[in-house]
Amino acid sequence: MSTETVKITRLGTQGHGIAEGAQGPIYVPYALPGETVAIARNGGHGTLISITETSTDRIAPLCRHFDPDRDACGGCSLQHLADAPYRAFKRDLVIEALRSRGLTPEVGALIAAHPGERRRVVLSARKTEKDFLIGFNRAETNHIVSIEECPIASQGIMARLGAIRAIGQALATGSETFRITVLETLSGLDLAADGLKPLSDKQRRTVTETVLSLKGIARVSVNGEVVIEPQKPVIDFGGVKVAPPPGAFTQATKPAEDAMAELVLSHVGKAKRVLDLFAGSGTFALRLARTAKVHAAEGEEKPLKALEHAARNTQGLKPVTIEKRDLFRRPMMVQELKNYDAVVFDPPRAGAEAQVKELARSTVKTVAAVSCNPATLARDLRTLVDGGYRIKSVTPIDQFLWSPHVEAVALLER
Repeated sequence: MSTETVKITRLGTQGHGIAEGAQGPIYVPYALPGETVAIARNGGHGTLISITETSTDRIAPLCRHFDPDRDACGGCSLQHLADAPYRAFKRDLVIEALRSRGLTPEVGALIAAHPGERRRVVLSARKTEKDFLIGFNRAETNHIVSIEECPIASQGIMARLGAIRAIGQALATGSETFRITVLETLSGLDLAADGLKPLSDKQRRTVTETVLSLKGIARVSVNGEVVIEPQKPVIDFGGVKVAPPPGAFTQATKPAEDAMAELVLSHVGKAKRVLDLFAGSGTFALRLARTAKVHAAEGEEKPLKALEHAARNTQGLKPVTIEKRDLFRRPMMVQELKNYDAVVFDPPRAGAEAQVKELARSTVKTVAAVSCNPATLARDLRTLVDGGYRIKSVTPIDQFLWSPHVEAVALLER
């Protein structure tokens, strides 16, 4: 490891400052373009020691845990970057991903995220000899930084951090690290722990007693199995109430979800038959069912059952049918797609490569692509464009504030 002074020229896709070294780029977390910094260099990685020339875009971070000189939480990587260049950075991630595939559509302004909006956070937890740690991992390590505040998380979650900690302590027996996904629902917090060994009867009693002594906890589950459910967790998809299964995927913020849904619904318009692929618990399907017949396909059974139950128990919806289907291995084929006026797909980070190959050969008029990964979105859009679709718009959406992650909604027509 050597110590040297370098000039930061740009931000990388992970939010690290990049200096151009003789043997290639050097990635320096917490450094910004235009800064001259002293680093301890280990190959292509630099640890920030001091700043001799500071960027005008550098601002004071909001959170006490965002401090590279101390025990820095790895939940955020860009709290030190001013708002305008931060938004430009996120929008550029989408633009550059599309450009790498030869696509140059107009990319709209970033729909911004704000502090206190995150209704879903994933915490790391571990019992030690002296303490119980719960928080986020330090960047690029397995070391847990136990948090006392988190400006990105909702007030409903932060106000119950003590309760989450107490339940985590009741769940922990050995020293293994486990995760607790916390979702704020209309009826209280839904805590889904995973990475733990099966609970003993004594542990179950302890967890149950702990939860019943607290307020604002709707459900606690371990490895997908419900331990206690004082209240049915309920979330709202455009006026339709849904009880998601333990640990089910939901968009991390309600404002981002609403923005995505507004874009999708306005694009689908007056379509009478809509196919929702990778439908989850019904984020889009249940909203679409206000005006169209919807067929929802999803690889996991429990979210589909939650979607179906919500559709059956909500008045005013058009018919909603469901299908459990692994769309990676068995995508909807051209002959099946001809039955629909519009298709919406919202896949995991891997994208929908097999499915879009079939879509590209189809006669579906309208497609809405929702993505959490600009690289796989660009790949999938390239396939659709080569198949005869035109990109009408691409809108980047931020819901993972001060991180390098960005969502996007692309609207296409044949």
